[in-house]
Amino acid sequence: MTDLKYDWSLEDIKALYQQPFPDLIYQAQTVHRKNFSALQVQRSTLLSIKTGGCSEDCAYCPQSSRYDTGLERHKLLPKEVIYHKAEEAKKSGSTRFCMGAAWRQIKDGPEFDNILEIVEGVAAKGLEVCCTLGMLTDSQAKRLKAAGCYAYNHNLDTSPEFYGEIISTRTYEDRLQTLKHVRSAGMTICCGGIVGMGESVDDRLGLLQQLASQNPHPESVPINMLVKVQGTPLENAPPLEPLDFVRMVATARIIMPKSMVRLSAGRNEMSDETQALCFLAGANSIFAGEKLLTTPNPGDDRDAHLLARLGMSFVESRVEN
Repeated sequence: MTDLKYDWSLEDIKALYQQPFPDLIYQAQTVHRKNFSALQVQRSTLLSIKTGGCSEDCAYCPQSSRYDTGLERHKLLPKEVIYHKAEEAKKSGSTRFCMGAAWRQIKDGPEFDNILEIVEGVAAKGLEVCCTLGMLTDSQAKRLKAAGCYAYNHNLDTSPEFYGEIISTRTYEDRLQTLKHVRSAGMTICCGGIVGMGESVDDRLGLLQQLASQNPHPESVPINMLVKVQGTPLENAPPLEPLDFVRMVATARIIMPKSMVRLSAGRNEMSDETQALCFLAGANSIFAGEKLLTTPNPGDDRDAHLLARLGMSFVESRVEN
């Protein structure tokens, strides 16, 4: 098995990333096959359980109350609606159900108690439960774990150096602190970032360096391609070269060999060929469904058709990362 390493230098990561493309893909695929099935992909479903009205100023996000994106806001969905969506996700082949709420930080009290009850209910259906609710305190993380939350998503988004260009309402250290609370509580970590926000290659690789410096590595590493939304500060960001995205996936696979590398936002804009290259580069999970929180996502039929053409399949049973 591949040895795990937590002290990657930016120069070492860059040397991997800048290899001739065939060599990079070969190395990534070799690492992938040592740790995972090369023919199976985990299917996760992400539901926005509370949409819009967030006080943060994340430049990519249509859910910020600071931007006029035409997004329809809604308060926390009723439990019955969430349970129904979870059952639908399981029937369609998802093994993980992720619930996202547009909060800067959820407050203790009736709303958080409601979330804990929802987590218990979804976990009872035999799904991996993942939540993304903003920043957490240590005690909140422990209560979520006790309720049955298997994973917590809290992305770093980009490198520490570029972070201030994207967000001013919380610090990089705030994000790292939440990750420490999640890890201390015994939940697994889902943590990645976004490419295509106008960052440099060094910023992209700086993000990977931050992720690979965590010990243990995040069990799940979502790699998002920016979805440009009208009304946000990044609506006119320059387009991303698809092969640069594939290089990010391959490099993530090599330096975090046992992590699930998740193709996340932006798949709707990717060709089938780009997604196939991402699978070849070591991506082994996708978010399924018509929407990813609030942005378009390929439908189940397109995903199933693509995997069938590739001779691949979805993981059928629950995966313990």
